[in-house]
This record gives sequence, C-alpha cells and structure tokens, in this order.
Amino acid sequence: MLSDNSAEAMGVECNRAAPPQAGRVLLGIENVTKRFGGLTAVDGVSLDIMQGEFLALLGPSGCGKTTLLRMLAGFEKPDEGRLLLEGRDITAGPPYRRPVNMMFQSYALFPHLTVAGNVAFGLRQEELSRRDIDARVTDILKVVRLEGLGHRRPNQLSGGQRQRVALARALVKRPKLFLLDEPLAALDKKLREETQSELRELQRRLGVTFVIVTHDQEEAMAMASRIAVMNEGRIVQVAPPAEIYEQPNSRWIAQFIGDVNLFEARVIGDASPYLVAESAVAGPLHALRPGGVSPGTDIAIAVRPEKIHISRATGKLPANAISGVVADVGYLGDFSLYKVRLDNGATVKAAVANVSRRAEPPPALGERVTLDWPAESAIVLTR
Repeated sequence: MLSDNSAEAMGVECNRAAPPQAGRVLLGIENVTKRFGGLTAVDGVSLDIMQGEFLALLGPSGCGKTTLLRMLAGFEKPDEGRLLLEGRDITAGPPYRRPVNMMFQSYALFPHLTVAGNVAFGLRQEELSRRDIDARVTDILKVVRLEGLGHRRPNQLSGGQRQRVALARALVKRPKLFLLDEPLAALDKKLREETQSELRELQRRLGVTFVIVTHDQEEAMAMASRIAVMNEGRIVQVAPPAEIYEQPNSRWIAQFIGDVNLFEARVIGDASPYLVAESAVAGPLHALRPGGVSPGTDIAIAVRPEKIHISRATGKLPANAISGVVADVGYLGDFSLYKVRLDNGATVKAAVANVSRRAEPPPALGERVTLDWPAESAIVLTR
C-alpha cells in the first residue's frame, strides 16, 4: 500500500479527488477534430474532464482514442476545435509548456541512467537545484514503493518495477493532468490486476487527474471513475462504469462492454410498468418500459448472461423463459458459462456463479434446460 506520509511529502493533499459531479472542469475538449489525409481519426469530440477524476478512453483499435490522448499531450494539433485547461486555451501550446505528463506503453526509460536518474531527468530540464531534485526524487520513489532501488538500472528491474519508474518520472513533475497510453498491455494477468489496484490507490491519494487509454473493457471498468467509450472517432457514451454496463445507450455499446444476449423484438403491448415485446427468437418478453417507446416500436432487449437463471424446470413457459439444450459449458473458475441452443437454432448464454458445492450435479452437455430472468434485468435498446 502507498503511505499517506509519502503522498504528503510530495506537497499534495491526500484523498482530495472529488467525484466528477461535485468537481470542477479541469480540461474542456470542444468540438475537436483531427484528420490524417482522407481519414478522420477524431470527429468533433466534446468532453469535460473533471478535476481529480480517473477517466478511461475506451474503444476498439482505430477508434481515435490514442490520437485524442496525443492531442491532450500536445504531440498532435487539432485541425478544428480547441482545448481549454482551467479555462486557458492550450490548443497550440507545445508539450513542454503544458502541465501535462504522459506515460507511454513502452515506458521509454533511458537504459544508461539509473532509476533515480530516469526519475530526475525532467526536473533537471527545469533547472531545479540539486537539493530540490534529490528531495523530490526520494519522495516519489517512496510513493511508488521503489525506495532503495534508485541506484539500479532499468535492465535490473522487473516489468512491474520498470512501470513504476515510468510512473514516478511522470508524477515527480506534479502535473495537473496525467495521461496513460495502454500502460498495462505488456504485463501478465496477475501483475496487471495488482497494478490496476496500485494505480487507483495512487490516483486517489495524489488527487491528480488521470486519463487512461485502453481497449480492455475489464481494465476500464476496474480502474476508472468514468468511462468515455469511443467508436469511429466519436464519443458514443460517457458514464460511470456501472451505468455503462447496466444502462448501455445502444446495441453497439451493449455488445462492446462485457457479454450480452440481444433479442430483436417489436413492442406489442403494455403491462405497466413493463412493456410486452414479441421476439422471433424468444417469444413474448417483458421489460421495464423506458420513455418514448410505444406499440409497434422495433427494439432490442439485452440480457447479461449473469442475470439468467438456468434450471431443469419443464412445462408451460411464462414470459422471459425459454428452453433449449446445453450445447457447451465453459468452467472459468468463479463462474461457468453455459451456451444453450434453442429449438429455433439460436444460442443464449447464461453464467452461473460457482459459489458453493451443489446439492445436485449441474446441467450436462445435451441436457434440456430452461432459462429465465426477471423483467427488471432486461435492458431495452432503441438504437
């Protein structure tokens, strides 16, 4: 764990990060567009980044998230729009004149310098006194748990330690905005999970605004206080992780974030507070009715696999219940993922938590089962 004293030694207030709703705008992105020849990499993006938040830019490869990050750092210039840092226009400002630091995927450490030399490099460029440099380097190495390793060179460190050197080098300059470009991509799964926790703790204690670029949905969900999902150069939804997962605003978001079953359907009636929809795959379905949806509307009903209950029940099926044959079972440790093939050939996924020993054996391959879920668990999507 990181110590409170170490964070205080850096001259910052611990635990001062406020939730985005209660904070103030640190960086305003206003209608920013970036083109490379005939390709529009970032297309009219507007977004307020709040003081003290941990924001994730999430999206598939080629969606424009890294280009947007590089514009925030000053390595690329927008063709249109502007960037306002605390109300000051920094759109045309060079990287070295911005209180912004960026950590690259490769870490970009100098192999001929020691850990302390790497961390101190930016401070020397600012021509601080030797005493101030030594004090700040010592303090930040404590914060990232590298005290006693200042004399080593990068090739004498583990991957996780090299990453912390890169973090220390960026944070020692006390930036207002800290940018991370896929920083965990080179780490193995266990170390990646440990580092996610360390980064969250570090961000909370220092109160610095973090913006991370990632294509890993689980990483964004685990680390960020808000997620901005990008696709084809545009931001398509911005919300806290739980809202992105539980209330996606489109079919694309629902399919991109986590696993989901999508049933295309048409609204045929009302059973307040629910709507009734007819699906060619699953028959009549009930779901909580959102505003603006009336009979005749084409919708998709999204159901996450973990919301679905699987049983051996037989007989007449109510709404939100379908039957089929177990086509595949994947044991994933904390849960098992069932793929059930319906009589019409469609496949539905159900996730079952492995929380205890079962009184009876779980359904086997080829066995007929029933899947059901509450109407409250269904998400109605209109686009």
